[in-house]
Amino acid sequence: MDPTTQAALAAVIGAIVAGGSVLAWHISDRQQSRLPHVDEPLVPPGVAAVLSVLRSSAVVVDADDHVLKASAPAYALGLVRGNEVLVADLTSLIRQVRRDGQIRETELHLGTDNASSRTVIARVAPLGSRLVLALVEDRTRERRVEAVRRDFVANVSHELKTPVGAIRLLAEAVTAAADDPEAVERFASRMLTESDRLTKLVQQIIELSRLQGDDPLEAPVSVSLDDVVAAAVDTSTIDAGAKNITLVTTGDNELEVFGSLDQISAAVSNLVANAVAYSDAGSRVLVSTKSLGDTAQISVVDQGIGIPAREIDRIFERFYRVDPARHRSTGGTGLGLSIVKHVAATHGGDVSVWSVEGQGSTFTLTLPLHPHHHQSGPSEPVAMLAPPRRTPEVPTKTTPRKTNTEQQEVRR
Repeated sequence: MDPTTQAALAAVIGAIVAGGSVLAWHISDRQQSRLPHVDEPLVPPGVAAVLSVLRSSAVVVDADDHVLKASAPAYALGLVRGNEVLVADLTSLIRQVRRDGQIRETELHLGTDNASSRTVIARVAPLGSRLVLALVEDRTRERRVEAVRRDFVANVSHELKTPVGAIRLLAEAVTAAADDPEAVERFASRMLTESDRLTKLVQQIIELSRLQGDDPLEAPVSVSLDDVVAAAVDTSTIDAGAKNITLVTTGDNELEVFGSLDQISAAVSNLVANAVAYSDAGSRVLVSTKSLGDTAQISVVDQGIGIPAREIDRIFERFYRVDPARHRSTGGTGLGLSIVKHVAATHGGDVSVWSVEGQGSTFTLTLPLHPHHHQSGPSEPVAMLAPPRRTPEVPTKTTPRKTNTEQQEVRR
């Protein structure tokens, strides 16, 4: 190879090496000047920890409406499944917040069935530049309580209006009939009846309001069920005698429960009074007590009009009446069974009902026995069917507790 060719080749190789060096220097300089790339976290630090301690249902969604983080209550409430928000109204609210960045709050109704429908308050706010946070709080219980209070006020107003209006009309009638002694006496008697009904209604409203306060019993004492049943029967003796209804007591003796004598007496008296009021003339009402494990049961069996199956779930509601027309004639207020229910709850017990329309009903009040009560042998079962209709020889007499043979005769 001649010297000229060698020189040219050496020049080309030198140029390639120089170019490669310059290129390598530029690449190295660019890599050194570039900042390292750090992926932005999906959920800002600390947000997950805060969401985990919130009582509200919390949901964090990204720009594509995918759920990045959700608290356990959000799943339990049915707001989220997998990485999707199931409530269309909530999804729409999230998109509005993402679009304009404004915090929004609204009330939503979850579920289509009235029995299982839930009312929630949703508050949605932007979380950073791409994320949106939704906080949902269940307000179902508060809304139901508000509805109950509204109904209570409306019902009380209606119930008070009836006797007050009647008393006013009767007073006007007395004034107009001042020269007719017989008419004055008749109207005055009616006024006394309406006044008694008004007094009873006010007393029961006060009692029910006190029971619904869920306050613990102030001074619980040992309560003898023998005394409670005797007092309840004695209270209804006059009404029973007016309808030739026999009041029969039977069951275990000397049972004691722990609680309020006044409240338990009021509950049993209401059950007996209802049985008498809704029984036909010449029938029989049975009041029975028995011990069952660590509880005592007071059962009141009547041969009355009975309760339709569709109404049984509602009879313990305040002011609810199965037969409003007959309830007015008996002077009832519609609060007696509500008081029984709350007395049972206050004492850690329960109240149940068995009934067949046209045959009668059995109401059973269950209360815990006194801790120091000594149970004397096995109890005899309480009849769950109303006794047969039979005209008693002495209809107005309160029969003492029966022997075993007489108890069997009552149940046949």
